[in-house]
Amino acid sequence: MVRSSVPRKILGVIPARFSSTRFPGKVLAQLAGKTMLQHVYQRASLSTYLTSVIIATDDERVYTVARNFGARVRLTRSDHLSGTDRAAEVASAEDAEIVVNIQGDEPLISPAAIDAAILPLVHTPELVMATLKKRIEDPREITDPNVVKVVTNRSGDAVYFSRCAIPFEREQSGGSFYFKHIGLYVYRRKFLLAYPSLPVGPLEAAERLEQLRALENGFRIRVVETEYESLGVDTPEDLERVSKLFDASILQGTGNG
Repeated sequence: MVRSSVPRKILGVIPARFSSTRFPGKVLAQLAGKTMLQHVYQRASLSTYLTSVIIATDDERVYTVARNFGARVRLTRSDHLSGTDRAAEVASAEDAEIVVNIQGDEPLISPAAIDAAILPLVHTPELVMATLKKRIEDPREITDPNVVKVVTNRSGDAVYFSRCAIPFEREQSGGSFYFKHIGLYVYRRKFLLAYPSLPVGPLEAAERLEQLRALENGFRIRVVETEYESLGVDTPEDLERVSKLFDASILQGTGNG
């Protein structure tokens, strides 16, 4: 793709709360000599298409640490209900055409996966939102409600997201067509700014999945397949598991890819 056809400004926002029910302060947890947040920031900064990356936080401790490792960081309101709301506040003060919401607890985030999610909005001006999916390889994830599944149509747009196993397979064909949702979101700036005010529908309320708000209000979500395996950190045990994988990636020379 010709670089000049990419929008002039594409902003990456990393919402970073200190509070966490299962793992308070996880974004500042140490991993291979750096905070988890620093790993996310540095890997996101390797994206080809992001022109800027900002950390968005409501906590002075996170703000100070981020400034100390050289990140752009912005203090936001403390009453936001979601990372999307926090990203929207930051985007409202920026003139980027496209905004990418990057999870602050995925220290192995793939820059290539970020780029893959951005490209649909570059190529298709009428699209307002995009995200990622990965083929499920572990059968246990199909029925795990903590693993969000997604089904798409032939154009690659989301039909539905669910914590249930979708689609239901009446006859076991042996085919592997279950996909899990990877929680990285790309928005047109104007759409992101309007998103928090869209009405919450019964599907979002039932599933507790914020991305369903777009579908319930009639907006398309393009879903790009990726090989990136999302490895979020929600507990100290997750951090230990990711730490081992991180060390392995360094040994294999892939720690910065």
